Amino acid sequence: GGRYGLSSKEFTPSMVNAIYVELKKDAPKNHFTVGITDDVTFTSLDIPEKIDAAPEGTFRCKFYGLGSDGTVGANKNSIKIIGDYTDMFAQGYFFYDSKKSGGITVSHLRFGKTKIQSPYLITDSEFVACHNPSYVTRYDMLKGLKDGGVFLMNSAWSIEDMEKELPATMKNEIAKRGIKFYNVDAVHIAEKTGMGGRINTVMQTAFFKISGIMEEKEALEYMKKAVKKTYGKKGDKIVEMNYAAIDAASDAVVKVDVPASWATTTEGAALATPPSDPFFKDVVFPIISLNGDDLPVSAFDPRGYFPVGTSQYEKRGIAVNVPKWNIDNCIMCNQCSLVCPHACIRPFLATDESLKSAPDTFKVKEARGKEVEGLKYRIQLSPLDCTGCGNCADVCPAKEKALVMTPLEEVLPTEKPNWDFAVTIPRPEIDANKNSVIGSQYQQPLFEFSGACAGCGETPYVKLVTQLFGDRMLIANATGCSSIYGGSAPTCPYTKNAKGHGPAWANSLFEDNAEFGYGMNLAVVQRRAQLKDSVAEAIGFASGALKDALTNWMDSAEDADASKVTSDALRKVLPGAVSAASGKEKETLQAIAAADDLLVKKSIWIFGGDGWAYDIGYGGLDHVLAMNENVNILVLDTEVYSNTGGQASKSTPTGSVAKFAAAGKRTKKKDLGAIAMTYGYVYVASVAMGANQAQLIKAMNEAEKYDGPSLIIAYSPCIAHNIGSGMGTSQREEKKAVAAGYWPLYRYNPDLKDEGKNPFVLDSKEPTEDYQEFIQTEGRYKTLAKQFPDAAEELFKRAAEEAKERFNYYKKMAE
Repeated sequence: GGRYGLSSKEFTPSMVNAIYVELKKDAPKNHFTVGITDDVTFTSLDIPEKIDAAPEGTFRCKFYGLGSDGTVGANKNSIKIIGDYTDMFAQGYFFYDSKKSGGITVSHLRFGKTKIQSPYLITDSEFVACHNPSYVTRYDMLKGLKDGGVFLMNSAWSIEDMEKELPATMKNEIAKRGIKFYNVDAVHIAEKTGMGGRINTVMQTAFFKISGIMEEKEALEYMKKAVKKTYGKKGDKIVEMNYAAIDAASDAVVKVDVPASWATTTEGAALATPPSDPFFKDVVFPIISLNGDDLPVSAFDPRGYFPVGTSQYEKRGIAVNVPKWNIDNCIMCNQCSLVCPHACIRPFLATDESLKSAPDTFKVKEARGKEVEGLKYRIQLSPLDCTGCGNCADVCPAKEKALVMTPLEEVLPTEKPNWDFAVTIPRPEIDANKNSVIGSQYQQPLFEFSGACAGCGETPYVKLVTQLFGDRMLIANATGCSSIYGGSAPTCPYTKNAKGHGPAWANSLFEDNAEFGYGMNLAVVQRRAQLKDSVAEAIGFASGALKDALTNWMDSAEDADASKVTSDALRKVLPGAVSAASGKEKETLQAIAAADDLLVKKSIWIFGGDGWAYDIGYGGLDHVLAMNENVNILVLDTEVYSNTGGQASKSTPTGSVAKFAAAGKRTKKKDLGAIAMTYGYVYVASVAMGANQAQLIKAMNEAEKYDGPSLIIAYSPCIAHNIGSGMGTSQREEKKAVAAGYWPLYRYNPDLKDEGKNPFVLDSKEPTEDYQEFIQTEGRYKTLAKQFPDAAEELFKRAAEEAKERFNYYKKMAE
């Protein structure tokens, strides 16, 4: 219906395709007119059902990977190998969703003998690879694969397993369209060769083996050269593991003999289907199924509103291994729930009555503790939300582990229905101690199933804050990892409780988030001041139950827990009082009723990473601290700009390698806590969950209770640290960091000064582990030792001295 003008003498197939893709969506007629402007000639073309813009001999490939499995990096290496060592042209486009390391990635690669002029993603392809078996029920893996094309899958399935694990529609297409089907158990090879979850080298080897783009032997030689270049700086061990994976993979690729019965079968795995929630079914589900481009604008709320709590419907099923609970070994400490980065393993309490319809496999034991006496207890996993990091099993303190990592397919048949039942159990009213690890975990997490990396060091802190204060929180979130996993469309991990209460969350710019949160606080303070004026006025003319309710609320307005009780009491009598009143009194009572959302004391929180707090947003953060208002700041300190690729920040320690500090950072880490303490009226705490869980919970409760600005700096191991034992031990890494004097634990509470006590408490003891031995277990330090050994020796020594100096400084403050 519109016109497209092109200034070119040559009308290439790629131009035709680019226009065709747009026009075909809603063109009223099946043709368009092309004008060659220099010759002033016009040609009418009929649009066929498909236009293949690829020049003859172009090989188009799509690779569906899982963020952090190395797929994108491997494909970038493939492009370099083919581009450098053959006479072919190469091109790559990479698609990512908004999840962190556990999200889907789709690599679009083209190779050919002639110049590639296709500035768009691939629709039709000759090759498709599925690097995660859970994708077969969630995405249309064969969409656009040409008849007779090649499909490569990573799975541990035999042909018998595939009968039940592959959807019937997928098997139909493979058989009917003559698709060449190959399989390789990349996970097994990666584990066997020490590669962990990085299956990229295995899948890249399989690609070169079956694609025919290069001679296999030649391609594998070039792959090993690329491995040496890419991973050489990380040490010989990493290089040798990749070599072993290449050699093992070459012999492990199996061509699947497709049974003739697949052409007509109706048996197989069920395709992912959306729940009944209308918004999720009509908007969210198409987007997460990679069909979001098909949605009309009218599908979205014009205000930009998205409902909360939608991450619970995703059920990504990306874990290879998940924790299996052994009821007999469990000591009911709830530590597994505390450290889970995704809130997918939790303790559930139940009455005998609520368990009458429980599945047979839903085993329970008597709950331990006076406040839960008479209730039944169970640790329950949501297997399809678990990312398989393993931190829960790692921290389990039971003599014989109560959690054992087990293949997902073994756990799924029983634990999925168990989880579905568990979330329907009415939450018993208990007086649990929120200041304890056990009691805090009986509170509902109001941040769940986020898109953060498996083993993320940040999200356990965020989840815990919502368990403690989430039903009355307002959150200002700086741009960064926490805004990506916290609020990326189409799903939201922040949720609400049975009463409909949960955190109100908003994301601001990187540089002004502290001021943004400060503004939230000012608004609440001013509105509550007006509410108190109205209540004071109403007390003057009220009587009986209404006067008692108004007075009690006024007396408890600044007490979080008490204000919940008095607010409920006021809400019961207020509607009747409004109906009975008239004139000025009615207006006053109506003003109180209109401010219902302010009756419970709000908890204002400002979230962000070290790039924001130490660097770009520091001026605003310092300003807000100086204002002496009641706001709480949580700094998720990964010691690097995690979200943007690992650039050094002022929080990056001496000797750590990062972008813009490739030869090791030469200046020491900024001591944000020490700076903030100089004000004297700012609550400051340095915490590390894995090192001292009780200290963390105590600090959070003290900070929130303190009537003034508070700053909590939380050590958050990141995938960018390259922890030697992997992100499944990120909690253990926090413990080691404190033991080595790398990260001190302390609390500075100005309220203690009023009691005549020292406001500074040093919660960590003298280091018991060697500082340099600790840092050299992480890739960000090992890389420096490998590449610049002389500089590393000097910088590591200096870093250890700086840590000792810092600890002694804190020790003197504590004395």
